[in-house]
Amino acid sequence: MSSKNSGSATDATPEACLPLIDGLVVRPFPETEFQDDTGDGGPDHLIRVLHRSRDFWDAEDPQVWEQVDAELSACLDTLIAVCTARWGDPLVVDLWAECGDGDDARRDVPEPLCTLSQVTTSMYAWRLSGGDRWLGLALGQADKELPMELLAAVGLPAALDGVPHGGPRTPGCCSAEDATGASGTRGRTGAPTGL
Repeated sequence: MSSKNSGSATDATPEACLPLIDGLVVRPFPETEFQDDTGDGGPDHLIRVLHRSRDFWDAEDPQVWEQVDAELSACLDTLIAVCTARWGDPLVVDLWAECGDGDDARRDVPEPLCTLSQVTTSMYAWRLSGGDRWLGLALGQADKELPMELLAAVGLPAALDGVPHGGPRTPGCCSAEDATGASGTRGRTGAPTGL
């Protein structure tokens, strides 16, 4: 968190996130599954938490959530612009359509899409040079009291095969109506359920 004097609810900056993304896209996939406070991974994927906000257990004022959401969304938008300059237009991947809202629906969904679908409804994805992996960026929140997370993921190309997507990103592609899923999960915009 940044100091209260800064006027900022988060200390997330594109300058802090880009080196983490650059490291992630070249990092080998681990041989075995792992999970720690920076993310998780396995033989076919890596997920990195670029920034984790404060939690919202004591945030009775919705403006607190809105300020954090706005700042993390602005950081995500800048990261999307940088990645688009590097790798072209992203696919907007509809994780909700792919993974649904139940454990049965997620059973056959490849990683990292399955894990990401538990905290967000969509992701921006670029096929990386060389074609052996892709990078995804998302902003998610597992439940209304939990921290928001700015996430980067890398996966094998097969994970995106047949996944519903909106094609290249277009302005206004995300709306509050389609951004809120079950159990308070959220997409890139819109307050989580119940806030």
